[in-house]
Amino acid sequence: MYATFQIMKQAPPALLPLLRSPTQGELLAWLFLHPEQEFSLTDLARRLGVSRPTVMREADRFLAAGLVSDRRQGNLRFIRARTDTLVAGPLSELLAVTYGPQALLGELLGAVNGVDEAYIYGSWAARYRGQAGEVPRDVDVLIVGAADEDDLYEAARTAERVLGREVNMRRVAARTWRESTSDPFLESVRSRPLVRLELQT
Repeated sequence: MYATFQIMKQAPPALLPLLRSPTQGELLAWLFLHPEQEFSLTDLARRLGVSRPTVMREADRFLAAGLVSDRRQGNLRFIRARTDTLVAGPLSELLAVTYGPQALLGELLGAVNGVDEAYIYGSWAARYRGQAGEVPRDVDVLIVGAADEDDLYEAARTAERVLGREVNMRRVAARTWRESTSDPFLESVRSRPLVRLELQT
């Protein structure tokens, strides 16, 4: 009797079905939205919450396709986006409007005093979590903490220039976020897909 094996394939990412996996989109977005920087494979694996071998496999594919350059220093391997290729500009724009919010907003909000936590909610979060639909026209961000509204406004406008769409930020006090069970808005947010942003400080 022959054993039958099923290979479980990951569904194409709803944000950009042209890609094989969400990890590809997240990795490319991080590299192409920070083109002036190089990153170690270990650092990228930590940022994306995946294994180093996974990042290594993707880096090898990107390198073979001419999308990135790499450099070795001792046991470390560094990669960075190549901006001198024909596809660099169009690819950066495509990544900005799909995976860009996660790659950019954590960094911007990490520099704002008083931001304890931040989450993307709404249609972008739904696409990121695999729900089918068109690419969202705006990005909704929930800020937990006591950040100054003017600072959040500036961060949102900076993000809009890169992402090419409206960015809406709504602030809520940390205690309200933790304890409120009667706020209709917060209950709606909690009942739907959320993407927590890793604040880069």
